[in-house]
Amino acid sequence: MGDSHSRVEVTVTRPEDQRYSLWQSLVYGTQHILTMYGGVIAPPLIVGGAAGLSASDMALLVTAGLFVSGLATLLQTLGIGPVGSRLPIVQGISFVSVSTMVTIAQEGGLRPVFGAIIVAGAIGLVLSSFFAKLVRFFPSVVTGTIITVIGLSLLPTAFRWAMGNNAKAADYGSMGNIGFAGLTLVIILVISRLFQGAISRLSILIGLVIGTIIAAATGHTDFSGVRKADIFALPPIMHFGSPTFQAGAIVSMTIVILVIMVETTADVLAISEIVGTEADSKRVAAGLRADMLSSGVAPIFGSFPCSAFAQNVGLVALTGIKSRFVVATGGVVLALLGLFPVVGAVVAGIPYPVLGGAGIVLFGSVAASGIRTLARVDFTDNLNMVLVAVAVGVGVIPIAAPTFWDKFPTGIGVVMHSGISATAIAAIVLNLAFNEFKRGNKPGASVFAAADDAKDELGDRLEDDIR
Repeated sequence: MGDSHSRVEVTVTRPEDQRYSLWQSLVYGTQHILTMYGGVIAPPLIVGGAAGLSASDMALLVTAGLFVSGLATLLQTLGIGPVGSRLPIVQGISFVSVSTMVTIAQEGGLRPVFGAIIVAGAIGLVLSSFFAKLVRFFPSVVTGTIITVIGLSLLPTAFRWAMGNNAKAADYGSMGNIGFAGLTLVIILVISRLFQGAISRLSILIGLVIGTIIAAATGHTDFSGVRKADIFALPPIMHFGSPTFQAGAIVSMTIVILVIMVETTADVLAISEIVGTEADSKRVAAGLRADMLSSGVAPIFGSFPCSAFAQNVGLVALTGIKSRFVVATGGVVLALLGLFPVVGAVVAGIPYPVLGGAGIVLFGSVAASGIRTLARVDFTDNLNMVLVAVAVGVGVIPIAAPTFWDKFPTGIGVVMHSGISATAIAAIVLNLAFNEFKRGNKPGASVFAAADDAKDELGDRLEDDIR
């Protein structure tokens, strides 16, 4: 009751247009940022290390990433004309591009990286409208499979966070680190079980705060970066020099951009499914344009390609807060973190094990949302079960066998090393073969479906015998 009174009274036509009070929007939006903060700062640290940057330049990469991610989130959620899906999607520095950027940076530094991103982003922007027309090839059996693998692909990140994130550290995987993750997870579960309404929706944020306080009380946090950070600093323009344009780097980055477009399409469809709103080809195209425009402009500020963050899809599913204006408020917070390095340093003090405990719930929620979508799929007398089985299997390869695609050509490896894009490709191709091109289809074509029918019949007989 109190929750509804605190909302601003407006006429709502779509779930994503729901408005909350400024305080609620700030709290819920900040929860989104805390959820994805580690994912935003990781790519700049990895690529900056490969380029041999100094500590001060590394810090500039991080703050630039935060600033650009905030602006990209505002563009995606609020939209400008035909740009922006106007859905509760958080944009951040894409992890898909990291391996390619590291390869380029090791050979020529950051300048060819930035040049390749600008050209690839422009190509993606041109292709957005055409790419979005592929939405009709994303029925529930495809989107449900992709959403499920998105969650499965993210879970290893949560486990690494829970172990401490740094495999070279002496306490990596220690009982202490995993204990903090488990404690945070228990706090979130207890709050979700015992409370309802606003408190339950903030279970992730509360869990992170309490987990961090307990970690600080036992001497397991490091806030030393706060004293060293500047209070305020504008992201410098072209700090790392003007971009250079190398053909090989551009080709590699264009492949990465196409992978990002596949993932963003999947995320737009996933979030629309969770929110309960329509996502036609026009809306997907608008989301892709926001992605590509943000990516193409990012190098000006010294940052990298942006994409929709799948972990925040899980947060929307978990909390039920579907408002794009809440996420836009989070975008403002993210941009401010990029302008106030000292504030970002405070947030960066949250221990990875604490983030890991929250990540298990968040990323698992994404997989659960995919399973819920698949529950609506008709598996009777068709090959949909084979489709799901194979697509999930292909998507799990990078998780279970990270080196599986290493011997393949670079172009194939870049695409297939992403479980999400691999699943999307497999699911779309199989859906075309099984459900779109129906010539030659026969009833009862799937031996797996037949096996399930046999199990159901056997189960019914057993129930009758028991009665």
